[in-house]
Amino acid sequence: MASRLEINFVRLLSRCESIASEKRGEAEWRLEKYVGALEEMLVALRKSISKPTPEVLTEYTRKVDFLKGLLEAEKLSSPTEKALANQFLAPGRTPTIANERMAATKTVHMQTKARFTGEMRDELLEMFGCLRGVPLDERQSATELDAILQHQHNLQEKIAEDMLNLARNLKNNTLAAQSIIKQDNQTLGQSMHQADLNFEKLKTESERLEQHAKKSVNWLLWLMLILVSFTFISMILFIRLFPRLR
Repeated sequence: MASRLEINFVRLLSRCESIASEKRGEAEWRLEKYVGALEEMLVALRKSISKPTPEVLTEYTRKVDFLKGLLEAEKLSSPTEKALANQFLAPGRTPTIANERMAATKTVHMQTKARFTGEMRDELLEMFGCLRGVPLDERQSATELDAILQHQHNLQEKIAEDMLNLARNLKNNTLAAQSIIKQDNQTLGQSMHQADLNFEKLKTESERLEQHAKKSVNWLLWLMLILVSFTFISMILFIRLFPRLR
């Protein structure tokens, strides 16, 4: 059963998704504040005793990161930059509440993609009109604009592909470094294990040598006692056999 903290988190997350899907003005401040509160609640949720499963936490994190990225993309000045940043946003995979047919963040993602593309189209149309300085034939301007948009789209895809390749290479290098570190750790562990074995052997041999030394000392002590006893008995016998002359 979900905890009270998780229930409040889901309610606030659903509210944020609803606000993000609406048309917002520049003076809208609620979404940014709500997303900040979501981050704090998510941290508390990870530390909670009755926290959800790792898969659910991952999905919550994915949605919060999407909302943060959406806010950062909207703050960009250029529609092209907004459209490019929107391509790298990863919406949630599952609905937040039960009555959703599709994850709300996916709907928001498609809406923002269409909006940013429209803004980029308007900017290009305005720029193209200023460059020409004369009224454009609608059919010609639409064709040329589509060509420009296609070129921009191809550039965005190329940049995205380059960034993905860079991320993939970075991941491969990280995995290779992790493999090397793992092998070094295994070698170090084996060396430490061998050192422990050598230390135990040295300790055992030291104990055996100590026992042997003790045995040698004990034999020498007994030999000296025997000699002293023999000398004492011999003196007694000598005195008995040869009494002192008067």
